[in-house]
Order: sequence, then structure tokens, then C-alpha cells
Amino acid sequence: MDKYECPCGYVYDPAQGDPDNGIPAGTTFADLPEDWLCPVCDSEKEFFEKV
Repeated sequence: MDKYECPCGYVYDPAQGDPDNGIPAGTTFADLPEDWLCPVCDSEKEFFEKV
């Protein structure tokens, strides 16, 4: 699964998810809720780039 990086440097890794914000491991970036924000800087998904 592809990882996506926020301009702040946070990398969303689907293998880990975002458990602190209720996103279970195995959740692809495309399947994140539209209102999900970077847990570090609150950037929206549109600012993330595939790495």
C-alpha cells in the first residue's frame, strides 16, 4: 500500500493507520474520511503527496 507525506513531514502509512484518531491499520489513504486531517499539523488530505 502506498504511503503519503504531508508537507510537515508526517507520513501516513496504511499498515499502521492512525489509531490515535480512530483509523485502524490497513486503511488506505483513499479510504480515509474526507474530513481527516494530518495528526501533526491539521493539513487536509489534498496537501499530501504519494511517496
